[in-house]
Amino acid sequence: MRVVVAGGGGFLGRPLCETCAEDGHEVVVLTRGLPPGESAHEAGTGVPGVTRLGWAPDGQIGPWAGTLEGTDAIVNLAGESIGSCRWSAARKRALRDSRVLATRSLVAAVLALRDPPAVFVSASGVNYYGCADQSEKTERSAPGSDFLAALCVEWEEEAARARRPDTRVVLLRTGLALERSGGVLPQLALPFRLFVGATIASGRQEVSWIHRRDWVELVRWAIAARDLDGPLNATAPAPVANRAFSRALARALHRPCWLWMPALPLRLALGEMADTLVVGGQRVVPARALELGFYFRYPEIDQAFRAIYET
Repeated sequence: MRVVVAGGGGFLGRPLCETCAEDGHEVVVLTRGLPPGESAHEAGTGVPGVTRLGWAPDGQIGPWAGTLEGTDAIVNLAGESIGSCRWSAARKRALRDSRVLATRSLVAAVLALRDPPAVFVSASGVNYYGCADQSEKTERSAPGSDFLAALCVEWEEEAARARRPDTRVVLLRTGLALERSGGVLPQLALPFRLFVGATIASGRQEVSWIHRRDWVELVRWAIAARDLDGPLNATAPAPVANRAFSRALARALHRPCWLWMPALPLRLALGEMADTLVVGGQRVVPARALELGFYFRYPEIDQAFRAIYET
């Protein structure tokens, strides 16, 4: 099988590409690190292994697009980090453009192919549901109305244009992905390692999370599941309140969790981002994955943290 991954060098994309290559698939990683259309095979990844292909995710088709002919699956993970800095107007534009324009380029390429892929898996996020309330959300729930919810809606609408009679589109709404080597977890764990870990704000806001290994397996399953089309929540079956999440992390690190971080300092430091990413939350469950029989290796937060910190 030939799998093309945009954003294949990131925290989630890298292990996905490595796993697919280890399974003997040909993996092509779209990268801005090479001139559009130029390719380079990664040394040490074997045959077929991993090949890097230069592209320009600017909303247009480029010289790279033709090399997608005959691809079995495209996975779109392109997009700048949501939480790396405060959201100015310019930063919001960058977050939007890095997702929507990259997706537009890929969709245009798919629609131009004579032999299109069987599946187009496109990233989204649980922020699609907004953080106005903590009621349980499934793939059938309505979108929210804040900045990230609106961005996810636009992002998904762009991806959905790739749907053809012979191409299904999976919209992957990912929660907080957990692994000790990257993502947000090292930042969350640091205060606990220093004995100043705390419950945040009310502690009642829900955290919809997933172990990175389960995320990789879920994407591989989505590629293979021929009956799967439309939104798919990439979260563990058991979301938890921030208070329970913090205490589970403290237990895994053998540290206390007796402090409390009020919301006001976070809002002053992070602005709008605080309410959306830290003080707010979403209680999202993977209803479709469970209905279709996907097996979660780490369904509970204590299981996930034990696997992360005790191996």
